[in-house]
Amino acid sequence: MKKIALTFALFFAVLAFGQTQDLYSLAKGDFLGFNALFDDKDNLYGYVALYDYGKSGDKTKKLEYVILDKNLNPVANKEFEGDITAKDYFGYIDFRNKVILAPSDYDISLIKNKDFFYPRSMEIDLQTNTIKYKVYYDYADGNFTEIAQPKNWKEDRKENKAEKKEKGYNYESYVWEIKEGGYLVAEYNDYGSYINNNALLKFDENKNQIWKYEYNTSGDKKTSEVLKVIDKNENYVFCILQKNNKKDKSTFLVVLDMKTGKEVHNQTITSASPETLERITYYLIYYSSAYSFVSQNLSNDKVFDDKIVMVGRNFDKDKSIGFARMIIDKTNFNVDVQTIEYEKNFKPFLPKLTGNDKFSDGYYLWTKDFFFMEDGSVGILMEKYKPGGQYNAEKTKDLYCAFLDKDFKVTDLKVFEKEKTKWANNDYLFSQYLNDGKDVVFFYRDLQKDQETKDKNWQLFINTFIDGKFKQEQVQISEKDKYVTFPYVGKEGYILLREYNEKDKFNKIRLERLNY
Repeated sequence: MKKIALTFALFFAVLAFGQTQDLYSLAKGDFLGFNALFDDKDNLYGYVALYDYGKSGDKTKKLEYVILDKNLNPVANKEFEGDITAKDYFGYIDFRNKVILAPSDYDISLIKNKDFFYPRSMEIDLQTNTIKYKVYYDYADGNFTEIAQPKNWKEDRKENKAEKKEKGYNYESYVWEIKEGGYLVAEYNDYGSYINNNALLKFDENKNQIWKYEYNTSGDKKTSEVLKVIDKNENYVFCILQKNNKKDKSTFLVVLDMKTGKEVHNQTITSASPETLERITYYLIYYSSAYSFVSQNLSNDKVFDDKIVMVGRNFDKDKSIGFARMIIDKTNFNVDVQTIEYEKNFKPFLPKLTGNDKFSDGYYLWTKDFFFMEDGSVGILMEKYKPGGQYNAEKTKDLYCAFLDKDFKVTDLKVFEKEKTKWANNDYLFSQYLNDGKDVVFFYRDLQKDQETKDKNWQLFINTFIDGKFKQEQVQISEKDKYVTFPYVGKEGYILLREYNEKDKFNKIRLERLNY
């Protein structure tokens, strides 16, 4: 490892000074939050910062957004009225190039109020710098209804209870607009302990039904079918269909014609255990709702022009024994599943593994991130983790990165030693693809004690995997009793550093160039 001892006076040795913004001075309201904006192809557009001006009506509060480009130049800002029950928002850019502010948290102090309602998403048009409530639709009995008013949660529960009493089930549907034109709708009957009469429907831009694909028509407590849309394009809808019959589980790749809804391919996948195939697609349930909160789960898949790559845990019944990779060819619909095991493939690198993902000192391997290369090779980043208890804090220690080639064979497993962290799980920061997705860089931090001064300072570790070669550099990013520094994603070749000190009302961000 190349270690560079730096103070902030000598910071230019590795980083070149970049653009700066003061988050507290961008607007007059109370600073709420800040996050990166990526387009639908995962390219960084810029950032959105949000500010709160307080209650403006019985059901509203006044806020302001400020949009920055990837060079931290302000490009748009506007005050707006949002739902009072929204505590914070998470911004993203949809396929129409609209910025969507989706509620990421709600005001828990209001949830027991009889008038509590679920906050709605907002939509920003960057071309006109206008904002409005994002339009969502309910679908039932062949009709679309625009959701014009927020739903009161107690009234919603009352309606659901009455419907359940009358029909014996609740009809549920989700509508989402698609970039291929028109809408997809998922519908089913919810009996509480099971669901059935599922269907995926396609509608054109005028909301005329084009096709309907039915499944799980006779689902009950013992049998069920679950369809997960994993990708789509102008020609096909790619799905994983899982059938459960008591203890028997089977998984299928189902490909639907986008124009007709007919099956053009239906193939049983048998190259891994049913539990592995179920878990590898666990997060790939495709739906949209005006009241669905944004959660940022670990992304275990990446879609390329010619294939879909997914990685997840490899299971023997309910026991995690390693990892699995699934590649779906989008041209010939071939499915390739490869597996590895901790005992066979990781233990030669980590001799202290005593049983699958467990170490002799009680720690476990906890998956933190996946890196997907276009040739099918994969990086799996893990952290040494010990769960907490009633009287013990959760702990994390070293990081591990396994490199697997296009055949899913382990070529290397690197160990990144770091200090033990208690009560927090935020040493690993983020990853970023470079050079049009051909290479990757990932970042983590470690609070280390200087052996001479005994002072503790945060160290930033920059790890690149470029042209098959790994390189690591270390930079000090904080000094004791001054401010806390939060590294964050920046444009390619840069990192964004947010320096924060609440006491001094200091909250600045700056871009710093990295020497890859």
